[in-house]
Amino acid sequence: MFAPESTPDPLAPLLRLAGISPAVTAPGPMMSLGMFVFQLRTLPYQQSQHQRGWRHASNSRVGQRPALQYVGPDSEKMGLSGVLYPGLTGGESQLAELASMADSGERYPLIDGTGAVLGLFVIESLQVTRSEFFSDGAARKIDFDLQLVRADDEAEA
Repeated sequence: MFAPESTPDPLAPLLRLAGISPAVTAPGPMMSLGMFVFQLRTLPYQQSQHQRGWRHASNSRVGQRPALQYVGPDSEKMGLSGVLYPGLTGGESQLAELASMADSGERYPLIDGTGAVLGLFVIESLQVTRSEFFSDGAARKIDFDLQLVRADDEAEA
């Protein structure tokens, strides 16, 4: 008859200030790259970009447009970007873990929050911008941009 009373999240006001809706702070993963899990409390991204391409060979023809022939898929890229507020979300340790994964040169399975396997990806780049510092030099705000490139063959996928 009565719905169970929910316990208010003590971080809700701070999450709102950070631009994160407290209503969507369920503990489930947003995405995972290998064993690294993107969650709202670890390394939440606010933007996800997925780029796919297809290659076509071109042959010039006299008096006509060039003839095109499909030769296969081009590179597939995934970009994740967002803002971290250490203390509310992840911070330096999560960024260091991603940098360590990139240093290994390994391919990692990328799996979205619904469980769909997107393929094997490598970390192409990680850009970090720190701002709004505490007196000890630690950043209050960290912007990140992670670029991934698909590194599996179609036969493997």
